[in-house]
Amino acid sequence: MRVILFGATGMVGQGVLRECLLAPDVEAVLAVGRSPSGKSDPKLRDLVRADLFDYGDVEGDLTGYDACFFCLGVSSLGMKEGDYRRITHDLTLAAARPLARLNPRMTFIYVSGEGTDSTEQGRSMWARVKGQTENELLRLPFQAVMFRPGAIEPMHGITSKTRLYRAALVVGRPLWPLLRKLAPGAVTSTEQVGRAMLRVAREGAPKPILTTRDINAL
Repeated sequence: MRVILFGATGMVGQGVLRECLLAPDVEAVLAVGRSPSGKSDPKLRDLVRADLFDYGDVEGDLTGYDACFFCLGVSSLGMKEGDYRRITHDLTLAAARPLARLNPRMTFIYVSGEGTDSTEQGRSMWARVKGQTENELLRLPFQAVMFRPGAIEPMHGITSKTRLYRAALVVGRPLWPLLRKLAPGAVTSTEQVGRAMLRVAREGAPKPILTTRDINAL
């Protein structure tokens, strides 16, 4: 299996990259981003792009892949809707559209979030934008699957790039076992997300939108 990964330096992306490199059936990983993944492995190649909205000059590099794991994203905290939409919706579709054309049999997994608004009409800005992004991905001519995790526990020394989230993770670290016991359907981990993505790429998904409980079951 050949995999394209967006967002390899983020918390979720780091976990997904780790599982891809450990998986015996993954023969190649192309990490696409504005900076290198920071990892070295015979399977791994970095494709560093200053402009993540245009791939016209590298379409050959994006052809021949079985799966794309799109883990790139930002927090909506303090952002105006237009700016958040550009990064969350426009940037995602700028990558997904050529990938669907170049790899029509590809499985495209998008990391969204618990509470995403599929109606695109709710009061929550981030949920509307995520919902629109999901809906447009599901209409593209490849197998698109939406991951909607809730709380994600970073494993194996992985950290978040977002300062506020990183601080919250440090403070809340002792509570993870309790959260898993009290609300097993609301908590997952970077390891579980990565392994679930690989299983969906291999076997398909039971439905197009997967919650935390679905991710953990996979």
